[in-house]
Amino acid sequence: MNSRKWVRLFLTTLLIGGVITLVTSFIFKFDSYAEVFQPFQLFELVGLLLFFSGLGFIFSIISQMGFFAYLTLNQFGKGIFRSFWFPVQLFLIAFTLFDLVYFRYAAAEDSSVWPFLWTALVFLILCAIVSYVKAKETNMKAFIPAMFFMVVVTTIEWVPALRAQGSDYVWLMIIPLFICNAYQLILLHRLTNTNEKSV
Repeated sequence: MNSRKWVRLFLTTLLIGGVITLVTSFIFKFDSYAEVFQPFQLFELVGLLLFFSGLGFIFSIISQMGFFAYLTLNQFGKGIFRSFWFPVQLFLIAFTLFDLVYFRYAAAEDSSVWPFLWTALVFLILCAIVSYVKAKETNMKAFIPAMFFMVVVTTIEWVPALRAQGSDYVWLMIIPLFICNAYQLILLHRLTNTNEKSV
């Protein structure tokens, strides 16, 4: 990938992160916007818009750091584990999903396990859809590496919000992270003009 394509990937992912976070903030941080409209406060509204856009840019950069870190990790994994790299990735995917349910449930007080279970299940389905698109456009052997990236790396990037109090920032962060990761994953082979066997 030449520098022009890398800059294109960086800027478009940055823009997607900012826009998606801003749009998502209207849903999950509606109370913050309601306060500046009663009565209408222009400077406070502009400040909110800049804050959530900037937050989206940060989420986008986290996503891009995770993506390029995984590209490096994937090469090391194939070199060290060789034919065992696929089962290692499967194990880590399963462990991450278990962690996403059990440890969040254990940390919650007087809460049912079902919300955490449904969250992990929907997350898994969406990751599988993105991975299938990647594999269909490149090679079916790319499905597991794509799943590893979408499930494990996205969850690692999501950890700061998962540790925060309240669910608003959990959703405010995961939606742009997921979309940015999916965008980079799907766009990579188009920029490099290759049908690589892995991510």
